[in-house]
Amino acid sequence: MAKRRGTIIAVVVVLVLVAVVVIRLEGGGTKKKHVASTAIPVEVAKSVVQTVPVYLDALGTVVPYRTVTVQPMITGPLKKVLFHEGQFVQQGQEIAEIDPAPYQATLDQAKAKLAQDKASLLNAELQARQYASLVAQNYTSKQQAATASATAAEDRALVKQDQAAIETDLINLGYTKIKAPISGLTGILQVNAGNIVNPNLTNGIVVINTLQPVSVQFSLPQQDLPQITTAMQGGAAVPLVATAEGDPQTATVLDHGTLSVLDNTVNANTGTLTLKGKFPNPKLALWPGSYVNVRTLVRNIPNAVTVPPVAVQQGPSGSFVFLVKPAAAGHKDATVVDQPITIGYETEQLVVVAKGLAAGDQVVTEGNSRLKDGAKIKIVAAPKAGAA
Repeated sequence: MAKRRGTIIAVVVVLVLVAVVVIRLEGGGTKKKHVASTAIPVEVAKSVVQTVPVYLDALGTVVPYRTVTVQPMITGPLKKVLFHEGQFVQQGQEIAEIDPAPYQATLDQAKAKLAQDKASLLNAELQARQYASLVAQNYTSKQQAATASATAAEDRALVKQDQAAIETDLINLGYTKIKAPISGLTGILQVNAGNIVNPNLTNGIVVINTLQPVSVQFSLPQQDLPQITTAMQGGAAVPLVATAEGDPQTATVLDHGTLSVLDNTVNANTGTLTLKGKFPNPKLALWPGSYVNVRTLVRNIPNAVTVPPVAVQQGPSGSFVFLVKPAAAGHKDATVVDQPITIGYETEQLVVVAKGLAAGDQVVTEGNSRLKDGAKIKIVAAPKAGAA
């Protein structure tokens, strides 16, 4: 009797469990069907037609447009320094002076020697003419006339030698005034007044750098060579943009310049091209030795159809977007379709769609992770900046 009662209880429990499972399955199926029919909220954006610049980005080093180490050309005590460290100087401006007294004395000696030799030459030429006249009248020998003529020629050579010595002494005297060979900014003074200087100073007197304009040297992969040479065809100026370190597309712009030279060889060790650009640097934002981002504009893509990068998805067959289709007649919800696209160029701000979209097409930018082909959507406005 007890065994039969236990069997009945077990059967009842099994029936209750089966009923619970059936109820849950029916309820779950109803809920799933409800979700599937609900429109998914999304944010959208329209494809825009615009001209898109194509840049090649690189890290560059600022170098002076010109740099000169000022060296004395003669030996002597440095008498004066006529500039301040860090001062802008103009080409030809006197910046230092070597004691000129010894060189002035040497010049005076050369001038006196010239005067002496000129007097000797005058006398020798007079005697040569006299002997020549006497020979014509057979009053003296031809040997004496030839000797007098040779003496005059010798004195004439001494005069030319003296004149050359005076020119040399004038040059050396001029070298006592040291002038700036280029316009630019002076660096740290290497030798103070009072020291003996000579043409073999290790660091010279001072280094002058031209900063306006200034140059930026940078490297690009050799694979970019065709784009660079195409941009340079016909002697066209290739625009450059120098930006602060960070993301080149959003960093602060320091200056605009042009490409001045493409090196004539590829670096075999790194497989890179070396380039140099010229920048006017009006605000001195580019300082020699500092690092900057350099953007080289190689071409522009006109009438490009662009979408935000967040709209582009990747699938087994390649890139695609969720293209918005307006609600059909009799329906209130719009839908989306998987639209394959061909990407022509992309940056962190936009994607150029070479094929697959037309101007003004709406694509999903937010909420696409929940979508599939044919899904119903509800377009919502993007939250305003700063909104919670």
